[in-house]
Amino acid sequence: MTYYSEQADNDIDDLLEGLLSWQKHSLTREFCHEYVSDIVDICDSLGAINFHQNTLYETHKRYGKKVFKYIRNKNTTWYIIYDIDNNNNILVNKIISNYLTVS
Repeated sequence: MTYYSEQADNDIDDLLEGLLSWQKHSLTREFCHEYVSDIVDICDSLGAINFHQNTLYETHKRYGKKVFKYIRNKNTTWYIIYDIDNNNNILVNKIISNYLTVS
């Protein structure tokens, strides 16, 4: 089962709001909702993957022990930072882009 921290919920909301109000390119509402839905679908499927990568960047380690790297396009990568409990439940703690990740 996948659970979301308050921070992850806020990240999802902020992402949608940011896409809808992005000045660089005009994006349709449908595209913005699908973009965010793709990320949520990935979060919801984390329990089914066989290998869970440990966080590498100090920025990420503050939020959890595991990370899934979602390469959206050649410029944008999303890092889904999460923890796994003893019952194999996933707690998504943070969703952060490569633009905000400090290596």
